Amino acid sequence: MTSTPESRRPPHRHLRRILRRLLAGAATGALVGLAVAQAAPPAAATTSSAVTVAGRGEFKDMRFTVDQTTHLTSQAVTVSWTGGTSTTLAGTLFDTDYVQIMQCWGDDDGTVPANPGPSRTQCQYGASPTTDRGSWPGNDYDDTRKVFYSADPTNYGQDDRYGAANPNAPGEVPFKSVDGTVITSGTQNNALFNHNTTNEVDFARTGADGTGKEYFEVQTANEAPHLGCGTPVSTNGVTKPRSCWLVIVPQGHLDLDGKPYADRSQVNAGSPVSSTNWKNRVAIPLHFNPVGTNCALGSDERATTGSELVADAMTSWQAALCPTGTVYGYTELGEPDTRSRLTADGSSGLAFTTRALGADDGTTAPSGTTAYAPVALSGAVIGFTIERRAKAGAPASVEKLAGTKVESIDLTPRLVAKLLTESYRNSPWGAVLGGTAASGYGWAKNNPAGLASDPEFISLNPEFAYLSVAETPSTDTDLLTALGHSDTARALWQWIMSDKEARQFLGGISDDWGMRVNPYYSTNADVNPTGIAFDPSHSDDYPKSDPWCTIPPGTGATDKQCMGDFHPYVDDMHSGALHTRRADTLWKSTWDSLANPPVFKSPGPQVVGSRFVITVTDAASAARYGLQTARLRNSAGKFVAPTATSLTAAANTATGSPVAEISPANTTAKTAYPLAELVYAAVRPGSLDAAARKDYAALLRYTAANGQVSGADPGLLPAGYAPLPTRFRTAAEHTATALLHYTGPTTATGGDGSAGSGAGGSTSGSETIGTGEGSSGLMAGGPAGDATSATPAAASAVPSGSPSYDGGKAVQTTAAGTTPADPASPLRYAVPVGAALGAVAGVGAPFAGGGRARLPLRVPLPGGRSMTVVPQLALPERLRRLLPPGRG
Repeated sequence: MTSTPESRRPPHRHLRRILRRLLAGAATGALVGLAVAQAAPPAAATTSSAVTVAGRGEFKDMRFTVDQTTHLTSQAVTVSWTGGTSTTLAGTLFDTDYVQIMQCWGDDDGTVPANPGPSRTQCQYGASPTTDRGSWPGNDYDDTRKVFYSADPTNYGQDDRYGAANPNAPGEVPFKSVDGTVITSGTQNNALFNHNTTNEVDFARTGADGTGKEYFEVQTANEAPHLGCGTPVSTNGVTKPRSCWLVIVPQGHLDLDGKPYADRSQVNAGSPVSSTNWKNRVAIPLHFNPVGTNCALGSDERATTGSELVADAMTSWQAALCPTGTVYGYTELGEPDTRSRLTADGSSGLAFTTRALGADDGTTAPSGTTAYAPVALSGAVIGFTIERRAKAGAPASVEKLAGTKVESIDLTPRLVAKLLTESYRNSPWGAVLGGTAASGYGWAKNNPAGLASDPEFISLNPEFAYLSVAETPSTDTDLLTALGHSDTARALWQWIMSDKEARQFLGGISDDWGMRVNPYYSTNADVNPTGIAFDPSHSDDYPKSDPWCTIPPGTGATDKQCMGDFHPYVDDMHSGALHTRRADTLWKSTWDSLANPPVFKSPGPQVVGSRFVITVTDAASAARYGLQTARLRNSAGKFVAPTATSLTAAANTATGSPVAEISPANTTAKTAYPLAELVYAAVRPGSLDAAARKDYAALLRYTAANGQVSGADPGLLPAGYAPLPTRFRTAAEHTATALLHYTGPTTATGGDGSAGSGAGGSTSGSETIGTGEGSSGLMAGGPAGDATSATPAAASAVPSGSPSYDGGKAVQTTAAGTTPADPASPLRYAVPVGAALGAVAGVGAPFAGGGRARLPLRVPLPGGRSMTVVPQLALPERLRRLLPPGRG
């Protein structure tokens, strides 16, 4: 049978062949475009809200920059400046050319038209210590609201208004709260803010090069109700979060009459809120995210609980998800307790964890189905606030950096082990006095006093050989750690135990310089005084095992303190970051014999210029409060900082099923950060009704899409997280779909008491929907699986039901599987352009060498399998009429 020449074929055959090629080419091109789009990381929102303002008068050459002024919450911002004059001190007191910073509320007071700003009575400032000021660098005027009145302030008066009732005695600039409360006296320690709670920066240095930098803690209405920043305010029918101000007051080297000081031994006396100094203030508006929930009252709430590592991300996602009509609550809980709770009660909702249910010692996975979806990539960090204080005789290069912050340090697993095991000489405060060790503490006698004087640490961080650190329990003898059990603590101990030097140190072998472990933490039972070996390989907390108690030397106290007093816990890693930013270790080190009864009290934050606080926190909290972070040595022997790149490199090493974990021992890539952690959402769908599964699927879809776009806006991924690699985002989307289409047994009841939409029946064994090695779909997680659980066919990408959106277009993440439009990016055109080009190629293929496009079109997969891309087509009726009988 001879073939029909192309020119002689009936028209309907041309049409049919063209249709086939169009569809086949479009499908192939779309797949290529999809691969390109999926391979690319999520776009980042890079809009900057930094503001730079020029100084005036004596400070006209200075430029002050605040790095973030919008979308603010409780966090730190960076305040930097250029064009200044180097700070001078009179003894230990700040004398000339320094910067003071405060937060204020209110409208423009109209006093400086060229730079609008608030009234000086509405600024949180003046809460310096009222006692124990021996080492404080202020003179009781420059760090308070005290002023002297003079009708002509330039004639050696400080203020033209306040203090007029008694010109020969100091007055005070009052403080007015946002609720109208006015404090006219005792402002240094008032009922609204004090030395322990204020965020004011009394003294910030300008370096020899005329530049300076300070990290300023921005406070919302939650931390400072008297400022009210971020609370809803309605103006002309429009409700917005209350904005506030960051105010900078530079102090110079001219006296009040505008002439240089005649006596340079005298410090610059004058409060920044005095009229003489206020005229030079620089004000920068601060715009806040709303404080509290944006969700409509009465909205349905879906509970989520678990890992602190996801706290900042979840807070951001919650705000964007409100318009869907569902409120996603979040309760922070340690991961081991989270897994225990979800195992016992699957109806408790969605839980965030870094490990699978049943992964903890002595536990087993629950029967039935468990769904896992990757949602966040972050990690644990060693954050710190360290300021340089040069030793006597230090080189000039070190002297000129006095007061500035150390930006980076390198730490090994053994150094962190020394801190966690309270092994430095001054950690058990008073155990070694004058070269004499208390009974049982001979091991500490020849140990370094603290981290800063440890030869191992100095060998990695040489500048500390020239720095002076107090080396007390409140500085470098321990880490500020969170109370309770967590996967972060487990990861930290796993990292330590992955290092041979650290293992040997814990076992009782001295380091190269002769330092020995505190025996109460020895992994050698023969060395440990308890007779029981410490087992860090199975630890998920930070024990304080040393029973040392004493009356702190030099305090005159009558009560003892123990290790838990010297090194108190913080509530969580967020709290640790905040207290480290404030340089407050919470040690109540001062004995107050006049109190009734006498007690130890906190002296508050450390003195500016010699701060040293170090903590274990999470990367998001460290970024939020602007903490410097240590570079940690990974298993490849490289010191790596926690960056998006290093977190991603570590995530690429994750292994295991059903939950792929990052093992510190396996971070062999040179660029991998060893304490990176992947966070998963875990759900037991058989214990939930269809409505709950739908809502949780919507949450997972959002977290896998716009939730992985980095940025400060609500709904985006905050600093301290790296966008999930493609394979994890894809796995999360597949898990969401499988969760939505779950048809297995259910024990939950709907809100009306009716059973959920599952098929009913009992289960045996267990099963997981989710991700192990970045795969998707279903994986057996128990001995026999669950025959009534969802099947691979249920994980269809085709949505079931019609979408129903209740409010707003910001987030349309529902059962329909839709997500908000991604930020503009050429990659968003990858699929449609690929489809179009593929269609053209499909039609043009015969002209490039012939060949018929056969349907169905299949793509080969590994293992000899294939996937149908375009099925055998059934043409519409109006086209089939063109075909001969028996065709189409």
